Amino acid sequence: MNVIYEDNHIIAVNKTCSEIVQGDKTGDIPLSDLVKDWLKKKYQKPGNVFVGVTHRLDRPVSGLVVFAKTSKALSRLNDMFRLRKLKKTYWAIVKHQPPREEDELIHWIDRNERQNKSYAHDSERPGTKKAILHYRLIARSDNYYLLEIDLKTGRHHQIRSQLSKIGCPIKGDLKYGADRSNPDGGISLHARRIEFIHPVSKEEIKITAPVPGDNLWKEITAGQE
Repeated sequence: MNVIYEDNHIIAVNKTCSEIVQGDKTGDIPLSDLVKDWLKKKYQKPGNVFVGVTHRLDRPVSGLVVFAKTSKALSRLNDMFRLRKLKKTYWAIVKHQPPREEDELIHWIDRNERQNKSYAHDSERPGTKKAILHYRLIARSDNYYLLEIDLKTGRHHQIRSQLSKIGCPIKGDLKYGADRSNPDGGISLHARRIEFIHPVSKEEIKITAPVPGDNLWKEITAGQE
C-alpha cells in the first residue's frame, strides 16, 4: 500500500488497479481495511482505528483515494464531494486520437445495473443524467495519446463511457470498446490529482499520485508535471 499524504484528519493512498476501495461481493480485502491496519501498526494503537470512505474509484482504475481519519473530516469531506467542491484531475491513455486537441464533452448517461455499464447519449432521454467533462491532449507516443481530464460531474463510469462515445476508449477497457486487455487486468485511467480546501485546517491541499510503473505510462508521461 502506497501512502502519499497524511495529516491528523486525512490520509491519501495511491491505489493500484487490483485494489478495491470498499468491501464487495468478491470478499477481497478492501483498501479501507489495509489503511486501518497500516495506521494501527504505525501508531501502535491497541483498539479500533477510524477510517472513513469519502469517495470511490472503479476497481480497474489506479490513483488517488482520500480517506478520513476522523468523523469530523469524514462528514465535511462527504459534503465537499457531494457539492463538487474538490477539483479532481485524471489521466487517461487512449489508442485513437481524439476529434479535437481540447474539448468539453456533454452527454446524458444512463446506467445498466445488470451489465454494470453506463451508456452516453448525445441528447437527454428518460432516466438519463447530464455528464460533463473537459479533456486536453497533453502527450502522445508512437501508438497512444495521453488525455488530462477535468471531471465536472460524477456519474457512474463517466470518463469511460464518454471517451468511448467519441471513439476513444481507454486502453485496456474491454467493457467500453478497447480491442485488448492490459496485462495487469486494469485500465489505463489514473486519478492523478486532487485539490481542495482542508475540511479542518482550511489550508489549500494539492495531492498528486505518481503514475503506474509500467513502460507505457513512464514513456508517455515523461516531461509532464
